[in-house]
Amino acid sequence: MSTSNNKRIAKNTLFLFLRMLVTVMVSLYTSRVVLDVLGVRDYGLYSVVGGVVLLFSFISTTMASSTQRFLNFEKGRGDTNRVERLFGTSLFVHIVLGLCLFIIVESAGLWMLNKKLNIDSERLTAANWIFHLSTISFVFTILNVPFRAAIIANEKMNVFALINVVEVLLKLIIAISIPFFRGDKLIWYGVLVLLSTLIVNAMYSIYSKRKFLECKGKICRDNEFLKSIFGFSSWTLLSGFSIVLRNQGLSILLNIFFGTTVNAAQGIANQVNTVITGFAANFTQAVNPQIVKDYAAGRMKEMRNMVMFSSRVSFILIFLIAFPIFVEADVILKIWLTTVPEYTVFFTRLVLAQALVESFASVHSTAQGATGKVKLYHFTLSLLGILNLPLSYFVLKAGAVPYSVLIISIIISGMISISRLIFLRKSIGLSLVKYFYDVVLRCLGIFLVSIPIPLLLKIRLNDSLLNTFLISLLSALIIGVSSFWIGISSIERDRLTGSIKAKFKLNRF
Repeated sequence: MSTSNNKRIAKNTLFLFLRMLVTVMVSLYTSRVVLDVLGVRDYGLYSVVGGVVLLFSFISTTMASSTQRFLNFEKGRGDTNRVERLFGTSLFVHIVLGLCLFIIVESAGLWMLNKKLNIDSERLTAANWIFHLSTISFVFTILNVPFRAAIIANEKMNVFALINVVEVLLKLIIAISIPFFRGDKLIWYGVLVLLSTLIVNAMYSIYSKRKFLECKGKICRDNEFLKSIFGFSSWTLLSGFSIVLRNQGLSILLNIFFGTTVNAAQGIANQVNTVITGFAANFTQAVNPQIVKDYAAGRMKEMRNMVMFSSRVSFILIFLIAFPIFVEADVILKIWLTTVPEYTVFFTRLVLAQALVESFASVHSTAQGATGKVKLYHFTLSLLGILNLPLSYFVLKAGAVPYSVLIISIIISGMISISRLIFLRKSIGLSLVKYFYDVVLRCLGIFLVSIPIPLLLKIRLNDSLLNTFLISLLSALIIGVSSFWIGISSIERDRLTGSIKAKFKLNRF
């Protein structure tokens, strides 16, 4: 990997981390305010109704990843004309997709909402309002996918970070302003969230049209790219569907068996998970375009090295944040929330454990997607993923506790992670032995070194704000030191220390 690529990735990662620091603090406070203002019941209702809409998001997510992949690929080839044609075609695809999904969601989703979900009759009207507002927001987000993809493909992470910060600040303003509205606060919340979505989407599209040549062209329908996009997407749809079944399908199952209070606990845990995985996503979002561009340019050795390095860093970043929260989840949730719904601590800890198991997923999927060999890959992963829902149903039917569904999810996630590596061995020549020694053993070493002392202190010390702070700080320190000595190779360590020394010398003079 060239020095210029290293610097660009480092700069983009820095922008995304700064964005994450702001969004984490604001999002956590916003969640607390929204839960307090809406109450546990309405908060859970919003989560489950939004989940019905998101049941159909696997289609848009699949198309988004396809668009991102092809834009990165064509950028790597350097053909401007093809990039313009691809972008125009992707706009056409997402307009058609948005219209089709609007019809599907407003029919099948509405039926599910009114006929299958466990919603109190007096809140059914509000639930329908939230459903329609969420659907409109969902469709506009789909229409904006090509513009977001263009910003990432052009590696303008500073702009991406800035717009994200604006987005979370808008949500904070919404949360604070809700008490001042008369009438049903849940409905007003849905209206304002839709308004914020429209503002953010406008920012993405206006910037892209002004700055990127490919975004200034007209909507077109290029049959070559249509065939490529749909050919690539057709099999990834299965994988996307299995992910939706795990996430939103489980939300609906929990609603049917336990009601909206458990949905509130799951929703809070998912908020924490989004924040934690977002730290690693900042890094992978910066390196993913380079992985695809390396493949497009035939730089296979550089690509494999980037996959292994990115896998380690992703694990470290998630573990660095997730482990202190895992240990002190009970205290942190009490401090964060005025009301902690039942089962929230269990859900939070299990969701964090799953995030750690899945920490390599983004990098692996990007590498496999870069090759275009996705048919058997997604078929296999989907087959494993779809097992989640029926297994969870039978477990809950047998009388298991709500969080048992996440234990099943963790086991299946582990099986899927192993399957991804097997496919990468064939598609990009990734050595499983080298990956085991260079990634798995290093990550396992960090894990085993880091957990004993914080867990022992948690058992021996009383729960308090001071002890939580000290244990969290100590956990982060141990993980940071062990990552430096175990998580990176001697060559990478020498480069890092050399770079730091050079910076200090430059600052001195």
